Amino acid sequence: MDKMQAFGKNFSATFQPFAARTQQFVKEQLGTADEKTQLPDDYLELEKRVDALKQVHQKLLQVTSQYSQEAYDYPPNIRESFNDLGRTISEKVQLLSHATSPTEAQAALTAPPSARPQPKTFNHAIARASLAGSQVLAPSAHGAEDPLATALEKYALAMEKVGEARLAQDAQIQSRFLAGWNTTLNTNLMFATKARKNVENSRLMLDSIKASKKAAAKGDLDHSSEDARAEIEQAEDEFVGQTEEAVSVMKNVLDTPEPLRNLADLIAAQLEYHKRAYEILSELAPIVDGLQVEQEVGHADFHDKPITARAARVRS
Repeated sequence: MDKMQAFGKNFSATFQPFAARTQQFVKEQLGTADEKTQLPDDYLELEKRVDALKQVHQKLLQVTSQYSQEAYDYPPNIRESFNDLGRTISEKVQLLSHATSPTEAQAALTAPPSARPQPKTFNHAIARASLAGSQVLAPSAHGAEDPLATALEKYALAMEKVGEARLAQDAQIQSRFLAGWNTTLNTNLMFATKARKNVENSRLMLDSIKASKKAAAKGDLDHSSEDARAEIEQAEDEFVGQTEEAVSVMKNVLDTPEPLRNLADLIAAQLEYHKRAYEILSELAPIVDGLQVEQEVGHADFHDKPITARAARVRS
């Protein structure tokens, strides 16, 4: 029996304030409330700034969350098989270096995976396509390695390195930017939202009490009873206290350097990735240029020889 009475008291203590706040809220929405306690301009300005910060976090996270998806730049029109994704480019090149026939070369390209499937990124896809292309090209008529095949193999190795650099960038962004901005959005800004809700509830409660006491005093609060004035003062103190608490919470959210620090980490990760990609391609470019020059020189020498000499070479 005592437990039931205690439950009834707790329920009443919770429900009655809720009902009073709800009634006051409905009156304000319908325009029938006698008065509405106004919040300070400085407080309203803080609310606007917090709302703006929340919007910034939501919009940027909506885009940058793609860094959590490995295949965000993987072409949707590509159809790669399980064998295509089995080995790294470096492993395949190593296996191909020991191949002595087209059959062995094909077996090296389709060797079963040694670990997890290879990443589905744009750079890795280019690498796999380039290596496959290099193996399609047959050796030249005079037995030398095809220059384009050589260039494609080296390009495949470089693209794999760029792809790995992109994955390293993504990991840094996930841990240093996305985690930080999600914490701000889902923790710090949520605290601010809760504090603001407490302010709104205390204001509604204050105005509800004022309205009921005013009605009891027939429209004149100055003639209210001492108990009524004490209840209003208590509600005012609660409203002021909640407002001060919310101001402190919102200022802390707005003043924290974490979002800017997280943004700097995002930029640093992107910079490191592009720097690494530049270094890899800078090493590759002169090698491919050299292969191109050698091919052009060899092509010119071949066409400068007399036809009879070329014919004799072909017959031999």
